[in-house]
Amino acid sequence: MFYAIISEDVPNSGDKRKGARADHLARLHELKDAGRLLLAGPHPAVDSNDPGAAGFTGSLVVAEFASLSDAQSWADADPYVNAGVYERVLVKPFKRVLP
Repeated sequence: MFYAIISEDVPNSGDKRKGARADHLARLHELKDAGRLLLAGPHPAVDSNDPGAAGFTGSLVVAEFASLSDAQSWADADPYVNAGVYERVLVKPFKRVLP
């Protein structure tokens, strides 16, 4: 089943994001390579693909896991969690309808 991992950043998370980004992306690439990643990306703080100094306010990952507890465990081990980027992380089942 798919699960949505909805994360909200702490204020001024830019430097923390930069420091953990490579490890964060490596885990996402592992999901992608295993055919389990539906989509992933950050939420820009402003209405722009490149928010510049405004940075990001959080992230969304939708990926396949065996169970909600597996998805939660994966989310809890995110390098952004360990680096203090995320203030909150919500993991919810996701039913893909389209496309």
